[in-house]
Parts: sequence; C-alpha cells; structure tokens
Amino acid sequence: MDALEIARWQFGITTVYHFMMVPLTIGLGLVVAVIQTAWYRTGKPEYLRMTKFWGKLFLINFIMGVATGIVQEFQFGMAWSEYSRFVGDVFGAPLALEALLAFFVESTFLGLWIFGWKQLKPAIHLACLWVAVIGSALSAYFIIVANSWMQHPVGVEMINGRPVMTDAWAVFTNNTALVAVPHTLFGALAVAGGFLLGIAWYHLWRRRHDGIDTVAADGRVIPGEDARIPGRDRTDHSVWIRSLRIGAVVAMISFAGTAVTGDLQGKLMFQQQPMKMAAAEAACHDGTGFSVLSIGNVGSKNCDDVVAVIEVPGILSFLAKGDFTTEVQGVNSLLPEYKANYGTHLPDNPIYGERAGQEIQYVPVMEVTYWGFRMMIGFGGLAALAALVALWLTRKGTVPEARWLMRLAVFGILAPFGANAAGWIFTEMGRQPFVVAPNPDPSGIDQVFMFTAAAVSPGVSAGELIASLVALTAVYAVLLVVEVKLLVKYIRGGVVSAMPELAHAPADENEDQTPGPGGNGDTKPADDVLAFAY
Repeated sequence: MDALEIARWQFGITTVYHFMMVPLTIGLGLVVAVIQTAWYRTGKPEYLRMTKFWGKLFLINFIMGVATGIVQEFQFGMAWSEYSRFVGDVFGAPLALEALLAFFVESTFLGLWIFGWKQLKPAIHLACLWVAVIGSALSAYFIIVANSWMQHPVGVEMINGRPVMTDAWAVFTNNTALVAVPHTLFGALAVAGGFLLGIAWYHLWRRRHDGIDTVAADGRVIPGEDARIPGRDRTDHSVWIRSLRIGAVVAMISFAGTAVTGDLQGKLMFQQQPMKMAAAEAACHDGTGFSVLSIGNVGSKNCDDVVAVIEVPGILSFLAKGDFTTEVQGVNSLLPEYKANYGTHLPDNPIYGERAGQEIQYVPVMEVTYWGFRMMIGFGGLAALAALVALWLTRKGTVPEARWLMRLAVFGILAPFGANAAGWIFTEMGRQPFVVAPNPDPSGIDQVFMFTAAAVSPGVSAGELIASLVALTAVYAVLLVVEVKLLVKYIRGGVVSAMPELAHAPADENEDQTPGPGGNGDTKPADDVLAFAY
C-alpha cells in the first residue's frame, strides 16, 4: 500500500463530493435572490412560492455542503502536513478571509433570512439573502485565490526553502484566479439552470399527466386546478413554467459565459502549464491540430503510443495562441525542458520516503486529462442545447406529454454537475506531478514548486490512511443518501412542501400578496417559518 496514493484518493473522493454541492449552492442562491427580488417588486404570488420552494432546496444543499466541506481543512493537517508547512505562509491570508469575511457573513445573514420572514421588514429580509449570496461568491473567490496560487505561484519570496508572501496584492489579483473565478461562477449558474429546468419540467408533466392542465386546439395550455390537493391551482402552473424558462435562460447564458472564460483560462494554461494542456489534447508532437478523437494504450507511459484518429487543423493553435498557424509544443518537446528545469529524478531526500530517487513522470494520466477536458465541454454543451430545446418545446405554456422526455429532463440535471466535476478533476490531476506547479514565466519566481510526493504527511501510515479513507467514504455515502432523500421528498411535494400554510390558505389566496406589513405574509400560521426552516 502506498500512503501517497491512498491520501490522494481520499482527498479526491471527499473534495469531488463536496464540490458537487458548491456550484448548486452558489448558483441556486443567486437565482433565489433574483426571484425574491421579483416578488418584492411585483407582489405576484408565483414569485413568493418560487422563492420558498427553491429556497428550501437551496438550504438543504447548503447545510450538506457545510458538513462535507469541514473535512477538507482537517485533511491538510492529517494527510498533507508537509504541504501545509510549504503553503502555510501564503494560504493563511485567503483562507482566513474566506472563513471570517465570507463564510461567517454568509452563514449569519442566511440565518437572518431563514428565520426573518415575519420578523424583518421585506426590504431588509431581501437584503439579508443578497448579502448571503454575495458572501458565498466571496468565499469562492478566496478559495480560488488559494488554488490558483498552486497553479501559478506569484507574490512570494523563497526564504529557508519555503515561500513567504511578500506581495498580497499579487496573490489576490493573480491572473489565474481572475479568470478562474468567473469561470467557476458561470459553471455554478449552469448547475442552477439545469436544476430548475429539470424539476420544473417534472411538475409541469405531472400536471398534464393528472389532467389538471389541458391543451387547446392551437396547442396552448389551459391551466386548471385540482381542489382535492392543496396548491395545485393556476398559480402553481405559473410557478413551474416561469421556473422552467428562467432555468433555461440561465443555463444558456451561463454556457456562453463558461465558454468565453474557459477560452481565456485555456490560453493562460498553455502559458503556465503547457504539459497539462498538451496532455489534454493528446498532442505528442508539435502542431496546430485539435484532436477530436485520439486512441492509445491505456496506462502507457509512452506518448508515441497515442494516435490521432480525427484531427482538425488550426484549432489547437487558436485555443492556445488565438491564431490558426502558430505551432504548439507537444509532450515530446516539453519533456526535455521539464527535465532540464526540474530534474529527471526525485531528490534523494527522506521527505520523499520510498519514492526518493525515482524517475519523475512529468506527463499526467493522459486518459484523465484528455477525456476530462472533453467531458467538461461536452456535458456543458449538452445542457445548453437541452435548455434551447426546452424553451422551444414550452413556448405554448406547458411540456409535451411524453414520459421519456420528462425522464430525460430530470436526468439532464446531472449534465452540468458532470461538466463541473470533470473540469475540476482535469484541472487538479493535470497539474501532476506537482502539488504546487512551477511558474514558467521568465518574470515569475524561480523554483517555487512542490512535488506531490513531498506533500504527504511523513508520520501517517498507509494503514491509517486506509482506515480514514474507508470511514470518510462511508460517512459521505450516508450523507449522500440523506441529501438525495431530502431533495426528492421536497421536490415531489412541490410548493406545499416548503409552504405548508397553503394547505389551509383562504380560497382566494391571490387577493393579497403584498410583501409589506399587512400583506399575506403577516397572516400565516405561527409555525410556517419553522416549517420552512426545518
């Protein structure tokens, strides 16, 4: 058993699991804030219902994200103590700001929003949600600043073999971070858009399946009501059709945003981590062609085993340099440069353990980088295409009756999640064998890098890591079941699951939906806020 590999598996499993919740929290929080703003400005009942329903799902995901995220920081000290010592002087500032300025603000104002439906004035209540949403975006920014320093170290000076931050402004305005932040936020919005679209499609289909909504001769929907079931009225139809169309628009806008920022990020990566991008394109030799499909021997260390089956000339040059003619260095050209700059073998140092003196593999796992890059783009493109089709199919106010289309829409929720996860895995695994990648810029800081083999805790055995890996994976599996069951429960329950007061609302609930004093929100049963919170 290899302690380093087990530690990497442990961090990978827990981090990817946690990151599945992060984009939904960020994206859905922003969407809920916009919807509540619409309710505050218009007083329309459908916006109130949308705020409560999507807000409930947002809270479930937020709580699970907090629970799973705590483990990440414990792992730094438990399994990666050498890494923590190396980056500690740099990471202290962004991670402290993330906790004190972002997370605490986010949590405090989210609590005020949860319990302040009756106690706070509507404008203040709405402001609390916006502050919490901005806090989550700031939290993402500080985390990405830290991660971007690992991708492209700046603003430090090497003192006694450790980087010490000498220019905080350079760290916080790292060009890698400034591009990665909007890319991540657009990715989060893509997740939220797909989430709204799939769930809203399911509820519109249910209304048609149950015979509540019908279709006129011209194909336009005729919203109906089911007096037997609370909340299944005409306003309920407005909730789902507006949610679906908002989700579709958000999904398409966010895909455009991720494409633009992703292009900028790719061009930076070609400069800062050329081996990562060469591996992502399976580009063994210098050239201009983009590989649509390449094949090779799985697990082979020889790049010459890779064969490009379908290749488009000029596209790789455009992705890297912005033109169609400049040749881009391939793996075989980059390898001698990496070996000359960073060595051919790991130093004979006790910190590397049994790996000391081993040959360094500068080419990352090409199957992961190549297919991870394409899965990221492919899943994102599929989600955007599905959103465009959904807008067309629902132009007359409802969804088709086909059950398979409904199932496809629900499973489509996973596509932007897959794009986010694939992009994150590609970014992190493509950096190997470095945990802190070197800065190749001649104006950058020389020799600021750390091999992953040197980052693992020397005092932790493989057996201890196996035990923690099994324990954490088991706990996370239980949490996954809990989250999915909670989400499915409240999704199937519809708006009433987040607004139990609808079960005993007056017959004409639309007569007063004013979000101010004396409005409908002030006459609800005493337990509706607690029902929303818990």
